[in-house]
Amino acid sequence: MNLTGILTAETIGAISLGLLLFQGIATLILLSRLLKGPGRTPPLKPQNPSPELLGAVSVVVPTLNEVDRIDPALEGLTRQSYEVREIIVVDSNSQDGTREKVQAAARFDPRFRLITDDPLPPGWVGRPWALHNGFLHSSQKSEWILGIDADTQPQPGLVASIVQTAIKEGYDLLSLSPQFILKYPGEWWLQPALLMTLLYRFDSAGVKFQSPERVMANGQCFLARRQVLEQLGGYKSAARSFCDDVTLARYAAAAGYQVGFLDGAQVIKVRMYEGAAQTWQEWGRSLDLKDASTLPQLWSDLWLLFCTQALPIPLLLILPNLQQPYPSLTLMGAIGLNVFLLLIRIGLQLAIAPAYYPFHSFASFFFWFSPLADPLAVLRIFLSALQKPTSWRGRVY
Repeated sequence: MNLTGILTAETIGAISLGLLLFQGIATLILLSRLLKGPGRTPPLKPQNPSPELLGAVSVVVPTLNEVDRIDPALEGLTRQSYEVREIIVVDSNSQDGTREKVQAAARFDPRFRLITDDPLPPGWVGRPWALHNGFLHSSQKSEWILGIDADTQPQPGLVASIVQTAIKEGYDLLSLSPQFILKYPGEWWLQPALLMTLLYRFDSAGVKFQSPERVMANGQCFLARRQVLEQLGGYKSAARSFCDDVTLARYAAAAGYQVGFLDGAQVIKVRMYEGAAQTWQEWGRSLDLKDASTLPQLWSDLWLLFCTQALPIPLLLILPNLQQPYPSLTLMGAIGLNVFLLLIRIGLQLAIAPAYYPFHSFASFFFWFSPLADPLAVLRIFLSALQKPTSWRGRVY
């Protein structure tokens, strides 16, 4: 469709100039973040513990009706070495057999301990409440508290690796990005586009020296010094947050503690959701991070996503149809800028490939088409930013 018969040359020029201005500013911001990537800390590798780490870690696992996916987490935790003093599973009255599975694991590994958290008090979300209870019930002899989600698959050497890295790098809190296990074509198409919204908004995992309001974290594998948690009041600062990991990390960073977010794809895997619909519904509604952000920060991030991730492919389908017999410099510049943004997106697609598993499946072919899902992913973040969750993991708020 040729639109030149509908729009005047002046209108086309104004549209092109506006795109160059707004997308150009957003592109410069994006590049300022991406250019930090080459200097980031390398991905963590599995490590063996050193003798001084004996019993240094209490692991806390919050659960609520996790029977269908907790087995890999229990098995992975049993394969951690002597640095783990105890594994506290904080269950919120599961009714599906989760508790029985934990009790069975405890018969083979005495480090497992099952507790039930108290009824959810006003002003708390379930996950930080469970983590807070696990922290309060943990041994005072443990120097570190490691929160692990029930849908993760800890690999041998995970706990030793994250603790030794935290000590070496001087982190008080340290969380890891996992390797995502995907199964179905829709997941392989949509999930990378949703993940990309985080890469556009924040620095890459492993980049140091971030300002507190730009700190990222992942509660699926979140390590904290006991002393620091005590001084922060446990998880109280994130009590109301549906993104409690990022809220707590930013609160700690603002208080002057060293907070890190590193690539853990080689030491922890996760199977988060079943299918594209569940990925859209469950993960999409927490990615906006509104509970950990100011309103101006949230909407500036959404503006950046719209300009740099959502627009390039649609504009490259539209802008060439606006050409006059002799296209203007501003139109050519707008087309060139969006080609550049698409090339960045393709480069990032290659960069995140190691974060996904398994690539030998037929469904993984759809991973390479995930840039086409970018407008949909950005739309999901906008919708989430306009809504407040009313339920989470079976709980109604």
